[in-house]
Amino acid sequence: MQSKAKTVDEYMASLPADRRAALQTLRDLVKKHIDPGYEERMDYGMPGWSVPHSIYPAGYHCDPKVPLPYAGFASQKNHMSLYLMCIYGHSGQDKWFRQAWAKTGKKLDMGRSCIRFKKIEDLALDVVAQAFKRTPVDTYIAFYEKTMLANNKAAAKRSADRAKAKPKAAAKPAKKKPSRKKA
Repeated sequence: MQSKAKTVDEYMASLPADRRAALQTLRDLVKKHIDPGYEERMDYGMPGWSVPHSIYPAGYHCDPKVPLPYAGFASQKNHMSLYLMCIYGHSGQDKWFRQAWAKTGKKLDMGRSCIRFKKIEDLALDVVAQAFKRTPVDTYIAFYEKTMLANNKAAAKRSADRAKAKPKAAAKPAKKKPSRKKA
């Protein structure tokens, strides 16, 4: 659920007390372990951290006006979420993260980058902290650029392959159907 809050503090103040406490614990943990190059801000209706334009002027490829997203958190209808873009598309980070989490004995409810949880005790906070420590701004930018470049080349190749496989047929003139007049 996207919030209309303009600041992270405004977002936090809008939450029910139990969720505010859980997400504040998560926020404090991240602030303690995140590279200082990231900037806390509201984007996409949720609090998070991004690489500011002052460090990465190109911004996010989906919308270059928006700084490059790195992580976020939100209170959803049925759960809370932590979004870790440093894991999304990075098989080495993803493998490390899942293995480290498994060692904690806690159940991991995770999509590609979204970790869903009902209470703060569901999170392996030490693993979350390590994930933030492992990804300084320069490392994240390098991974992002390498991944985006690879994806763009792959997309261009797929498009070219499709064009070769299916040559466009010449346009045929439309056949005029004979009209049937009732007598």
